[in-house]
Amino acid sequence: MSVSLYYTARRATPLSGPEPAAVTRVVTARQASFPYEDEESLYVYEPQAAEPETVLSGSTKMPFDPGRLLPVVAHVLDSVTELRRALPDAEWHVHMDDLDIEWDEAKGYELPGMRDADLAASLAEADREGA
Repeated sequence: MSVSLYYTARRATPLSGPEPAAVTRVVTARQASFPYEDEESLYVYEPQAAEPETVLSGSTKMPFDPGRLLPVVAHVLDSVTELRRALPDAEWHVHMDDLDIEWDEAKGYELPGMRDADLAASLAEADREGA
């Protein structure tokens, strides 16, 4: 069973002016800096005419490898944080399956422990021992 992170931004007006370029810039830079070639990175869907109020949406499948999970979660949530800051007047919904991820104005989107180096190391070690 896979777990995915979903992100959606909605508002009454479509992207305009410098916004499309800002979104493209964030997506391109964050995909280029993604730490794992063989894992799914930030993925933004093509706009759908049936959902005109959705100005941005996407998802990222989380890795099965426990040693990679925290770096991927941190990278993608940091990416979505940058996107939200590029589109601050949209209504955002970010969630990992059934778990809503709350916005913090100072920190952006984050989950408890996602930057814990000891936790990441223990997950990687457990994965190596299980291999």
